[in-house]
Amino acid sequence: MIELVLHGAAGRMGRAVALAAESAPDLRLVACVDPASGPRADGSMWTAELGSVLQPGQVVVEFSGPSGARHAAQLCASKGAALVSGSTGLSPEDEAALMAAADKVAVLRASNFSIGVAVLRQALRAALAAAPSSWDIEIVERHHRLKKDSPSGTALTLADDVLAARALTPAALVNGRAGAVGARSAAEVGLHAVRGGTWVGDHQVLLAGEGEWIELRHVAQDRAAFAHGALSAARFLSTAAPGMYTMQDLIRGPGRT
Repeated sequence: MIELVLHGAAGRMGRAVALAAESAPDLRLVACVDPASGPRADGSMWTAELGSVLQPGQVVVEFSGPSGARHAAQLCASKGAALVSGSTGLSPEDEAALMAAADKVAVLRASNFSIGVAVLRQALRAALAAAPSSWDIEIVERHHRLKKDSPSGTALTLADDVLAARALTPAALVNGRAGAVGARSAAEVGLHAVRGGTWVGDHQVLLAGEGEWIELRHVAQDRAAFAHGALSAARFLSTAAPGMYTMQDLIRGPGRT
């Protein structure tokens, strides 16, 4: 039985992960962590402080925000617990804390825990290798009106894949366009964020050539897709050696779910 501690349990993703864990026979949710929390009437363990409940050998699943991710990384490293980190909008200091934790425990960091997005990234790399280097690339993402960061972490991850394949630097990224910007440069990658309604997550990568184009697209219809992916990541980390892992490691490795 894998023991889970859910950090950021009261948020949208936290609630989705808790619901998914209820029907997983190999997982046991032992604590829910969120600010200003306390014991609940149903007897479940809620607390405001991760360090008060964390034990060696457990797996922390966190969707708690940048400061929460950094705090979880430091505690997991000191307590000997694995970490599934899904917060977006992290600073370089936050990322450094996760990398430092990976020296001591297993850490899986992802901007999107959908298995489908992991497959999309594989398909994108194959498309970039096969398509002419002259083709233009644009990334469009749609999310609900309450999302705080833009572009989404997933869009930035897809952009990183494009930059690596095309040997471009981050200076090539163009966030939207307005006014008389002139003709599109061949060495740029467009990033476009759409916000509104209740879109859970929609990511398109467009590869445009002369008189033709290819669209690679992933649509998340429900947060359950991300929640089940996060639980798959927890299973993966429960037997993994210390190190930094991604969803690509998960879908390539044994025990794929």
